[in-house]
Amino acid sequence: MSAHATNSSHPKALYVLFFTEMWERFAYYLMVGIFFLYLIDPTATGGKGFLNSDAADLVGSFIALVYLAPFIGGMIADRYLGYRRAIVLGGLLMAAGYIGLSFPGDAALYLSLLSIIIGNGFFKPNISTLLGNIYDAEELKAKKDSAYGIFYMGINIGAFFCNFAAAYLRINYGWGYAFAAAGIGLLIGLAWLIINYGDEHFVRADKVKALEPGDPSMGQILRTLFLPAAITGVVGYFISHPNLLGTTIFGSRSNDAFFFACVPIIGFYLRLLWRSSAEDRRGLGALMAFFGVSIVFWVIYNQNSTALTIWADQYTRRTVPPAVEKFFSSIDMVQVVKTDSQVTYKTDQYLRVITDEQGKPIEEIGAHMYFKNLPKEEWPQNGNSLKLINPELFQSVNPFFIVFFTPLVSVWLFGWLRRRGREPSTPMKVTLGMLIGGLSSLVMIFAIMSTNIYENKVSMIWLISTYAVFTLGELLLSPIGLSMVSKLSPRRITAFMMGGWFLVNSIAGKISGLMATFWDSFTDKKDYFLILLVAALISAAVMMTMVKWIRQVVREKTGSD
Repeated sequence: MSAHATNSSHPKALYVLFFTEMWERFAYYLMVGIFFLYLIDPTATGGKGFLNSDAADLVGSFIALVYLAPFIGGMIADRYLGYRRAIVLGGLLMAAGYIGLSFPGDAALYLSLLSIIIGNGFFKPNISTLLGNIYDAEELKAKKDSAYGIFYMGINIGAFFCNFAAAYLRINYGWGYAFAAAGIGLLIGLAWLIINYGDEHFVRADKVKALEPGDPSMGQILRTLFLPAAITGVVGYFISHPNLLGTTIFGSRSNDAFFFACVPIIGFYLRLLWRSSAEDRRGLGALMAFFGVSIVFWVIYNQNSTALTIWADQYTRRTVPPAVEKFFSSIDMVQVVKTDSQVTYKTDQYLRVITDEQGKPIEEIGAHMYFKNLPKEEWPQNGNSLKLINPELFQSVNPFFIVFFTPLVSVWLFGWLRRRGREPSTPMKVTLGMLIGGLSSLVMIFAIMSTNIYENKVSMIWLISTYAVFTLGELLLSPIGLSMVSKLSPRRITAFMMGGWFLVNSIAGKISGLMATFWDSFTDKKDYFLILLVAALISAAVMMTMVKWIRQVVREKTGSD
């Protein structure tokens, strides 16, 4: 047994990865937390001046590609680079992308997004796979779930604090400084990994794997997967040409291209399942079934970067409570809005931005957008300003509840049930997670029913409650997802299957962005969240029918439920 690990402790390598992942998530969620707000902010105040629909389309495409890139990044690490080199390369590319967003111009914007996407492809699947490989050692196997739980805590610590940094920097210095801070944070985390690059656990776990009979070569993958994906993506992009369909299928050309390109990728995974050995097929089959039904959960999750950001920004009463106003003002952590002399957009009765003949938002000088649905009696008197909680800070609510609920649910509740022999199996936890995740949309339906949201704002308690309910579901599903990939995948293609897990997130991110492009079309916002609720209930019901089968496979592979 290693000198760095005992029966009562984890190896140092876990905490190195914890620290690196914490800073990477700090960077990513800082950027995602303000990206939509940056896109819709008027150009006169430093933003890009996008419509909600255009911003949602770009954010959805970005999130989709961020999670699609691990598909190839995992394979390259598996077969050529190794995991540590892939993580370092990916981290450097992402840091360059975040810092690049601080520069003006569309070229800098799109090149920076591309750098982040490619970098995430190398970083994200391989840091999780490296952790799983470390805990494949016989003396550490029993601690694998615990290790993933600690690792997941690092993700949420980074995700919690990043939004405070974003709010402070973008209010006091501008959008560019906030984006640059994301890159600097990631470099700090990466430096710690590089310092500990030669740790014995890393060396043992970071092995390039040889192909086994039946495994596709890189040349085969390029011919049978990426070439068809590229071709179908191009077909999808141009299918709306007047000489073809004449209209888009999924609302925009980027959506059509993405979903068309996904078809051969999904087909590739299905062929991999079909051609695998009988022993591997049961584990892969259970894993892919889990992948399929969990898409809806991640669609709901990704509303935080689009629909719930819109909700926090425009529909939530964000006035800083008097008890903390002095403190927040002293550290420059409030958004100040005025009733006059601000560049804003013209809107209709449903708060939809009015555009000109070129489809660009019509700007005007007047009250800040926040006042559009705030009753006049709540406006400040004599031209005074209001001090508000920044909308991106609400994205710290979810990681806060992760940290708060983890000991209560994962340790106390399930520990209590385990001692009585009544702890739910892994697939049953997933089913409950999907159900509870769906109920978070029901909370939003109640929020909309509480008032006329076009004339009055709703309490921030509704949004906080939505995040609280969803977090309970996330605790049951998300850490288990990472652990199941490690448990059920053949080791030689673990990173490849981790890429499949992120493919699920990719599809969900794009669907979430697609839904949000129609946000303004839903004059009754209850219908928007009702779609999410019904989809979650159906998904949970389907998962329930597979609980017994998946439980049996997990038991065969791991010896436990």
